[in-house]
Amino acid sequence: MNENGFTQFSTLTVLLLLAAFYGGTYLLTLLIRKDKEDTSGFMVAGHHVGFGMGAASMTATWIWAASFYAAATSGYTYGVSGPIHYGLWGALMILFIYPFGRRFRKLAPNGHTLGELIHARHGASSQMILAISNILGSVISLMVNFTAAGALVSVLSPLSFEAGVLIAGVGVLAYTLTSGFRASVFTDFAQLVALMAIAIIIIPAVLFSAGGPEVMVQGLELMTDEQANLFSMDAILNQGAPFFVAVLAYAIGNQTISQRLFAVRESHIKSTFVTATLGYGAIVIGLGMIGLMALSVGMEPIDGKMNNLIPQMVSTYLSPIFVALFFVLVIGSLSSTADSDLSALSTIMMADVYGKNIARNNPNPKVMMLVGRITMIVATVAGLIFASFSLDILVMLVFVGALWGAIVFPVIVSCYWDRVTNAAFTWSVVVAMALFCIARFELLEMTGATVTVFEVLASVGGAVVIGLMVFGFLGRAAGLVAAALTLIAMLIFATGFLRDYMVLVASLTAYGASAVVCTAMTLISSERFDFDLIKRRVGDYDDAEFDDSGSLVAEGAK
Repeated sequence: MNENGFTQFSTLTVLLLLAAFYGGTYLLTLLIRKDKEDTSGFMVAGHHVGFGMGAASMTATWIWAASFYAAATSGYTYGVSGPIHYGLWGALMILFIYPFGRRFRKLAPNGHTLGELIHARHGASSQMILAISNILGSVISLMVNFTAAGALVSVLSPLSFEAGVLIAGVGVLAYTLTSGFRASVFTDFAQLVALMAIAIIIIPAVLFSAGGPEVMVQGLELMTDEQANLFSMDAILNQGAPFFVAVLAYAIGNQTISQRLFAVRESHIKSTFVTATLGYGAIVIGLGMIGLMALSVGMEPIDGKMNNLIPQMVSTYLSPIFVALFFVLVIGSLSSTADSDLSALSTIMMADVYGKNIARNNPNPKVMMLVGRITMIVATVAGLIFASFSLDILVMLVFVGALWGAIVFPVIVSCYWDRVTNAAFTWSVVVAMALFCIARFELLEMTGATVTVFEVLASVGGAVVIGLMVFGFLGRAAGLVAAALTLIAMLIFATGFLRDYMVLVASLTAYGASAVVCTAMTLISSERFDFDLIKRRVGDYDDAEFDDSGSLVAEGAK
């Protein structure tokens, strides 16, 4: 144990654990290595990812390092409902995107990014808005995961934070560089199996070592009324509602998800994403229970840092062997997300930047592959540098989240409504971002008519979120009815109330403002778009037809 009470491994032990994980992962990728990789295989595995691989990859990618710490923090802060409000809404992000994903695949069956589809629909400016939001999100995610690796290594061993960051970066790049997305998906499957096996062992082990379910029941006496209430309004408004609002934004704005929508066999999209929803929800809610256990036994996080909760609980109640398993669990989760971020970034640069804007739809496949691999190297170096600075990423996350919220409505309606124009798309995002900043940072005095206007826009945003979700599953009429009922309810009950939760108001304003501007500009337009053009404009980049031997079948299994 070190002075903070954490289990302390020797340098040799940690290096052996890291070598075993990254070495084993690298050896796995040798099974699918091809002498000549094609762009389709490198970016979306040739659109031939099956159900099992797809579901495992989606689950592993969505569980990143922050899932561990944020889920436990939610359980510790909000009590019995905290793990649900974190894990459930995160899981629904996966579920609610699949109806729209099927539409994306129908419009662009040979697509690689959502940006390509939007480029075919509207042109370069709309596409670049989407590409920039994807790049920012992936770079931030990469930095967060490398930072988590450095912090974990420095806490559990004599190695420095920078050494942990460097090892994780080099390890992830080594097994992703050659085969790109195919390597990411293939290793995700193995990593998820390990994640589930270890989580199934560690979570019950902590529970019973801490005293079993009886301790959890007795711990209710230590909680506040809000923490002991499964339907806590405090948890709903501060944790559940902001996450619920972000459901569609994260799904639309994150290339790691849309990449898998274009990679999974079209007939397996529904089953893949439903299974991933269940897998993610079960694992993350379980991790959140560790935070609830810490609250129940009256544990105080060391130095007041919530990120210490899980390693503190594991070190306190379990033997060093379990702590080593926990170490592998976290390294596996952050690596699976980091390799997906590298694949996402390389695909954006290959297809959206080089393919569509530099080569003007006439790219050289060899140059394209080079662009993808160089992007991975540059992104890894950038992630390592940013992670070593230990930057406060909150402000960046705020802007990226707002940008994702602002593009949800324009992106989705552009795939269904033939009258939406490029100007409507672009200006709706610009206006929504400006109004978001005013509300989020209270650049105007939020009183009187001003705050009422933002509450009305937020109410429209709430209606947009609910309406789109219902529309995705039940169609246009049901979506419009749901949106109308939500708008009426929010105008009646939320006006004068939402102003106490300005973070939520700002997020909903991004949805509402973009929907109002996009709809208004579209209604005055006389343009009509032929959706069949998208299929003809978004094609494969390889000279030869796709070679099915590039699918995720190990060479030894053929």
